[in-house]
Amino acid sequence: MDDLPRSACGELLEPEDIGTNSSGNPSFDSVLTACLSRRSILKGTFGLASSAFFGTGLLACRGGHGVLAAPTTPPVTAPGVAKSLKLNFNAVAKSLADVVAVPAGYTASVLYRLGDPIAAGIADYKNDGTESGASFARRAGDHHDGMHFFGMSADGKYSASNSDRGLLVMNHEAITGAYLHANGQTIVSNARTVADEVLKEMNAHGVSIIEVNRSDSVFSYKKDSTFNRRITALTEMSLSGPAAKSPMMITAYSTDGSKTRGTVNNCANGYTPWGTYITCEENWAGYFCRVAATDDANRTAKEKTSFTRYGVNTNGTHLWATVTTAGTSDTTFSRWNAMKTGPSPDGSDDFRNAPNTYGWIVEIDPFTPTSTPKKRTAMGRFAHENAAYLPVVAGQPVVYYMGDDSRGEYLYKYVSTAMWDPVDATRGLAAGDKYLDDGKLYVAKFNADGTGSWIALKFGSNDLTASNTTYAFADQPDVLINTRLAADAVGATRLDRPEWVAVNPANNEGYLTLTNNSNRVLANPTSNQQLVDAANPRFYNDPKGSAGTTQKGNPNGHIIRWKDASAAATSFQWDVFLFGARSTASVADINVSNLTANNDFSSPDGLWFSNNTGLLWIQTDDGAYTDVTNCMMLAAVAGKVGDGGKKTINHVDGATIKAVDTYVGAAPDDTHLRRFLVGPKECEITGVAETPDGKALFVNIQHPGEDSKPDYANPASYGSHWPDGGTSRPRSATIVITRSDGGTVGGGLA
Repeated sequence: MDDLPRSACGELLEPEDIGTNSSGNPSFDSVLTACLSRRSILKGTFGLASSAFFGTGLLACRGGHGVLAAPTTPPVTAPGVAKSLKLNFNAVAKSLADVVAVPAGYTASVLYRLGDPIAAGIADYKNDGTESGASFARRAGDHHDGMHFFGMSADGKYSASNSDRGLLVMNHEAITGAYLHANGQTIVSNARTVADEVLKEMNAHGVSIIEVNRSDSVFSYKKDSTFNRRITALTEMSLSGPAAKSPMMITAYSTDGSKTRGTVNNCANGYTPWGTYITCEENWAGYFCRVAATDDANRTAKEKTSFTRYGVNTNGTHLWATVTTAGTSDTTFSRWNAMKTGPSPDGSDDFRNAPNTYGWIVEIDPFTPTSTPKKRTAMGRFAHENAAYLPVVAGQPVVYYMGDDSRGEYLYKYVSTAMWDPVDATRGLAAGDKYLDDGKLYVAKFNADGTGSWIALKFGSNDLTASNTTYAFADQPDVLINTRLAADAVGATRLDRPEWVAVNPANNEGYLTLTNNSNRVLANPTSNQQLVDAANPRFYNDPKGSAGTTQKGNPNGHIIRWKDASAAATSFQWDVFLFGARSTASVADINVSNLTANNDFSSPDGLWFSNNTGLLWIQTDDGAYTDVTNCMMLAAVAGKVGDGGKKTINHVDGATIKAVDTYVGAAPDDTHLRRFLVGPKECEITGVAETPDGKALFVNIQHPGEDSKPDYANPASYGSHWPDGGTSRPRSATIVITRSDGGTVGGGLA
């Protein structure tokens, strides 16, 4: 759409590519005064294998001889045993082919694609854009993203140990309008004129819950399962926790501020110790229409500050609010208009406050199809990427870590007031009420000596008061609704686009992908730029393609990790686990992790630890390295904070020279980090889950072919034809990866 922001090269920019943080908070102190001790990383070996292509879009095994079997016991269950993690596959080569490539000895099968029916009586998807919008309430949504596998017992209850039957729950982040509709989105004079197209888009967002079963090592989903469910932009949601029923939540849909309608831009995910699913609302702001030049005159100074900080100042990237339903009381489309249109003083006659009901953690009970999802306001409002919890311990609080996916944003920690009681492991949403509606929210600040602190976002402290000169906080609900402004006020550390968080079950260390940042500079930053610092220590040029197109800043990203002193502690230690880079780049200042052709990567995004094998899975959402390879997934042996040491990175950019000290993890080498999968053209690899026995890995292939503008009369113009091949339109899809010998996927203890 022509109204979308574009880069200098003309490509569409997502909200996280722009950033709205002009707080001026420092990123990190530029010089470290202390050094972490070096510790050796675990060593390991791997079996012999090789990669080969076959079929119409999947790379799988041929033979698989020499692949080592791996036990399924997680490392955390074997205290005192001198074993180390090992990878059991050969690295997959970088690829620009329109296939999914996995190692020899492995098979990748397509399970669940855009448009696939999830109810009896729904026809198979024709993949020509002609299905109705209403039908998508019972079809797979688009842009498959974060997901989790919940084992299920014979009586339909949650079973943490069952691998043959379960519920696979996944997000549908967004849509590729070019392929979802017969001839793309119909837009006339910057307005949507076909209501059914918009209805289809709303239903293609949200979450899928599908029953999956394994028979003879083959997975399929049950199309008519009573557990199957779509949660969409139309589904009613409860607002729960401290900000529920706040005056700032009042809309024409809920005049007491207790509920809202729908969830959108569900990027990554999480799950709970009590068997429920967490979906996260990321770039929700762009769905709302608010033309600041017109609406500002009707809004308070506080409202305008909040809208600017969250990016609610456009006419809406999808233009959903422009659909007219004149003469009716239907607010399906008008609720996306966040402008003040009614005379009421509280917003009960329009949707001026509707943006405040988005940007939350949403908890869903997948085992109760009639349950109402709950938006957990105690966990803060921002562009949530995902949520990962520390392993729970009886008598200790439940702790979640969360990233805010935009350049210059923050890392957060939530600590429940209630202490974990194992009795709650089967209580579903009632347990969520106990642990996720009452707790303390913190934001991270990283110190120059390799330590960090969690700063409480609590009304009345740390300048979170009505006297704050940037934003006058009224109460704790105001702090939670405007979490970003609160984090600005307490001086939190601005990071290079913080995305997925993962927690190592072996040692409780947290990992965070910092995907990339073109706003990182050496000197003279603007309000939306950040200087290089210890935890974001690189500024460099990564020339792309034969033309050597300039890519400055931190185009390849990195992964940072930390170790809290305890679950409820407000202090931690940190280092940088991995730096993304081309293997051919300078080891001194760019390829700091000394990556090789077997494990080099760019723009880490998805991140997840296997509870079975202990391996860390890393997925990429890349635009910087796509001249060489499509997006990928790697497996890593994680090590621990402090296994590397202090390093000085020297920068030169014209006449500007700057040295930055940082802490780096031990270089992984090929035995501890290997490329496991490469996806088809123009896709993102995102979302990963496994069966409890570790013998099946679910991975999502998102928006293949998205970057190409299709000529519908010429299917050869499509950027991809995956997964169906031939001249078909591309479709986001979930794949299942298994080993041909029935062993554990990726590796394990040896």
